[in-house]
Amino acid sequence: MKNQNQTELSELLERALARALDGEDASHDVFHARRVKLNTQAIANLEGDGNLHILTAAAYLHDLVNLPKNAPNRAQASRLSANAAEPILKQLDFNAVDIKAVQHCIEAHSFSAGISPETIDAKILQDADRLESLGALGIARTFYIAAKMNSELFHGEDPFAINRELDDKRYAVDHFKVKLLTLADTMQTDAGKTIALQRTTSMRSFLDALADEIGATQLW
Repeated sequence: MKNQNQTELSELLERALARALDGEDASHDVFHARRVKLNTQAIANLEGDGNLHILTAAAYLHDLVNLPKNAPNRAQASRLSANAAEPILKQLDFNAVDIKAVQHCIEAHSFSAGISPETIDAKILQDADRLESLGALGIARTFYIAAKMNSELFHGEDPFAINRELDDKRYAVDHFKVKLLTLADTMQTDAGKTIALQRTTSMRSFLDALADEIGATQLW
């Protein structure tokens, strides 16, 4: 592997990612990759562990193949991304061992793939990516993705599903209960969980404010 510093490596990976993106999903763009990279660095620093070269590559390449949330083969996206990352990593002179390490991080980061992270780097990447779904940013991304899927903001008569089944494919607010409010419990690292809990508190405050503004009861 070439002896690049982190800035040079980030620039090379960012250019490779930009060539692969179709520009149609602002929730999985270059800026998302940058934020995930920063999250991996923050978690690695707090944990005192992790290989920043591996993490930088994984952060930029983890969504090389991005499938819609409602795509029938959505669970395969992380494996497809890992495969697509290999030729890029070879061009950057990553050795075979490091390529496999990056690919495992990519494969295991996805919620839908259901693959357990086996290395500290894979655990850090999974946490770093899931942090994107929490806090103020997570709120913004939730409603952005809901709009792309033609979902409604919330159920007008029963916004917090007191007397109905949750349906986060139809109602954006339901997604908080179905998935987002429990993400902190899935974090793999202590640092990731600490940050996740802080961001979850922000989301609960948002839901409380929403309930107050629309005259609803919020029990989540």
